[in-house]
Amino acid sequence: MEELKTKPQDQQENIELAAIYEVSKILSSSFDLRKTLREVLNVLSSYLKMPRSMVTLVHESDELHVFGASGLSIEAMQRTQYRVGEGITGRIMKTGVPIVVPDISKEPNFLNRTGARDMSGEEVIAFVGVPIKVGRNTVGVLSIDRDVEAGERKFNFERDVRFLSMVANLIGQTVRLHHNVAVEREMLMQEKSRLQKELHGKYNLKNVVGVSKRMQEVFADVHQVAPGRSTVFLRGESGTGKEVIARAIHCLSLRREKPFIRVNCAALTETLLESELFGHEKGAFTGATQERKGRFEMAHGGTLFLDEIGEISPAFQTKLLRVLQEREFERVGGTKPIKVDVRLICATNRNLEEAVSQGEFREDLYYRINVVTIFLPALRERREDVPALIEYFLEKFNEDNNRQLTVSPMAIKVMLACNWPGNVRELENCIERSATMTRGNVIGEMDLPCQHGKCFSLILQSYGRRADVVVHPVEEEAFASAPATTYPAVESAPGTATTAPPDTERERLLWAMEQCGWVQAKAARLLKLTPRQIGYALKKYNIEVKRL
Repeated sequence: MEELKTKPQDQQENIELAAIYEVSKILSSSFDLRKTLREVLNVLSSYLKMPRSMVTLVHESDELHVFGASGLSIEAMQRTQYRVGEGITGRIMKTGVPIVVPDISKEPNFLNRTGARDMSGEEVIAFVGVPIKVGRNTVGVLSIDRDVEAGERKFNFERDVRFLSMVANLIGQTVRLHHNVAVEREMLMQEKSRLQKELHGKYNLKNVVGVSKRMQEVFADVHQVAPGRSTVFLRGESGTGKEVIARAIHCLSLRREKPFIRVNCAALTETLLESELFGHEKGAFTGATQERKGRFEMAHGGTLFLDEIGEISPAFQTKLLRVLQEREFERVGGTKPIKVDVRLICATNRNLEEAVSQGEFREDLYYRINVVTIFLPALRERREDVPALIEYFLEKFNEDNNRQLTVSPMAIKVMLACNWPGNVRELENCIERSATMTRGNVIGEMDLPCQHGKCFSLILQSYGRRADVVVHPVEEEAFASAPATTYPAVESAPGTATTAPPDTERERLLWAMEQCGWVQAKAARLLKLTPRQIGYALKKYNIEVKRL
């Protein structure tokens, strides 16, 4: 008989033990606090017949807000909050002591803020609430309702308090873990933000615009090599900004207070280049009426930038190699060796490897100048920099010309699609040309030269594409990949027939040009291409534009 009396108690203990186990698994399963609290309350409802339960936690406003609830609507959860000391829940939060209300209809301090309980007294509803603590600090309240049936007026609330206190303890540990994780994450985010700002400031060059990954890599290389003495070799197409980067290296170096001297090797003949670099003595040649220092002497202690070094003659390459090896030279017509302390920065847009293989450039000189190489990407390889460059050049134009011009989004879209074989230099000229010829205050799509067949790069390409310019795949494939079925119908002039676009690329292009009266801009809109792509397609298929 004694075993039969203790069996229900053992079953209840087993149920509570299983519930605690499920709660611990749930709380350690996710970092979504609201989700885990909701699942914990569902366990209380299913295992222990606690149909309505709620977890309230302290908010930043020092008020208690509902973080999870079972048996409550979302609207009730959102509108329910308590001040510390307000109602039964607020009192538990203030005192940190569990409270049991055997019949909520007889408790004047029970606010029924959620509106989910029947306060008429027809049904007896008990309320049990326990504090959720982190250490000695109370951070919230776990509360449940019990529907007390007739004959159960002496319900074992002490057992409920003990069980809910264990659950609240587990919730408190989870809240502390989430708080610590949130604090650490906030610290990491702040540190990340600080480092990003530091890196942005570090890898940022004056008068050089570049937010793309490629340019950030260039900036990082510049900051890395600038403090040293090594020769720097800048590679890249014409117009990519090699001189600006060379000047940035000088300004970031320890030689910043000394001269930065630039020489364009392609602009001078061999004789003039020798005199320009090394200087000459009085009477060295006709017209040499006085002694003159060369660029090497002028750059003593500073930086000498030799642009277009790939254009110097083989004979002068030998003389330059000796200077780079010995760091001394003789003036033209002189016999006294002059030693200099110069950091050398060279640049070229040529393929020097090919020139070396063909015997046009000395291999030993190639190795001498190719110490630290920095490759500057073409503008088509860093298109995300185009909007920033447009803004930079337009601000410069507005400041120089006392204007307040802006660029329309459509104009930016057109320029983003351009190939820019002339790179940043071509973009700058395009902005200046468009800004100068714009009558309003906004540079629109039709203000761009390419919309009127006046794009200089297309004109140059019509005389044969340069070998060092690679057409972007978008330019070359856009016309071929555009399906004929996407072309809209075109209204023909009275008395003429409208034909469907043909199947072949060349015939579709001819059809569009005929439909639009041989106006390239209109044909581009008809084919849903850019005027630049139309120009490329006309050149590709050798179609002569008719002048009507």
